[in-house]
Amino acid sequence: MSGDTQPPLITIVGPTAVGKTEIAIQLAEKLDGEIVSADSRLFYQGMDIGTAKPTLDQRQRVPHHLIDISTPDHMWSLALFQAEARRAIASIHSRQRLPFLVGGTGQYIHAVIEGWQVPAVEPHPKLRQALEDWAAQISPVGLHSRLAILDPKAAQRIDPRNLRRSVRALEVILSTGRLFSEQRQRSPGLYHSLMIGLNRPRDELYARVDTRIDSMLENGLVEEVRTLLGCGYAPDLPTLSAIGYRQIIAYLLGKISLEEAIVQIKRQTRVFVRRQANWFKPDDPNIHWFNVTSVTVEQIESFIRNWL
Repeated sequence: MSGDTQPPLITIVGPTAVGKTEIAIQLAEKLDGEIVSADSRLFYQGMDIGTAKPTLDQRQRVPHHLIDISTPDHMWSLALFQAEARRAIASIHSRQRLPFLVGGTGQYIHAVIEGWQVPAVEPHPKLRQALEDWAAQISPVGLHSRLAILDPKAAQRIDPRNLRRSVRALEVILSTGRLFSEQRQRSPGLYHSLMIGLNRPRDELYARVDTRIDSMLENGLVEEVRTLLGCGYAPDLPTLSAIGYRQIIAYLLGKISLEEAIVQIKRQTRVFVRRQANWFKPDDPNIHWFNVTSVTVEQIESFIRNWL
């Protein structure tokens, strides 16, 4: 990095349950760093167990940013996250510390490090309602298939069950007449960035997913969701459509059994793990991958120090 005029940024990426949280904390401890969360599920207060949010003890070990910054009924946009993440990173640099951008939400990571210019398209309530009504007739997956016809690249990056994102993509396309995937222009990056990818063998990762979900249930996930609903948050809020919350809500509403909810959570989390690979590809030359079953935190630390 010698001679580079841009400030450094370490990015830690990888699939759900790979171990990003603890490894990032250990690296930040060793390298005088602070962590900026790039996991869109961690923004919201009261959603702790189902998001595997870092514990209070973990957050006391290293300063964390962009966790518990909003209520579940106040969705954060990509543009707002990008601005606040940049603000947090600048604050960390001002203290002569090393920022770590950590998470598994691909678009949030790339928006920060690649300097995306997020489309400035105002919401179109009538069009959005028409699209949501259409989805009610043909299903969210059906709406996603229509998006795939218009904009295959955008559809590839969106989970077919994520109605909110499919609606937004179609809203932007129909409002502007331009493909959603072509409207994320890039500006020169603000940082000299090193991207560290963490991975494990797929069967081991799936086993960790199952263990994590079992622990969530044992630690009170059902009660956490019941409390959120008891606070008046509507069960159809976009934030509560996250994996785990959606299924437990269906259970609490008597639509499925708890056993079926657990099966669905595990199945959908595995699908999510596979979809994360669309953002963080094993052959991406910009990502330096480490198999955490065969490498130590000290080895990753050494790699970062050599880069610095």
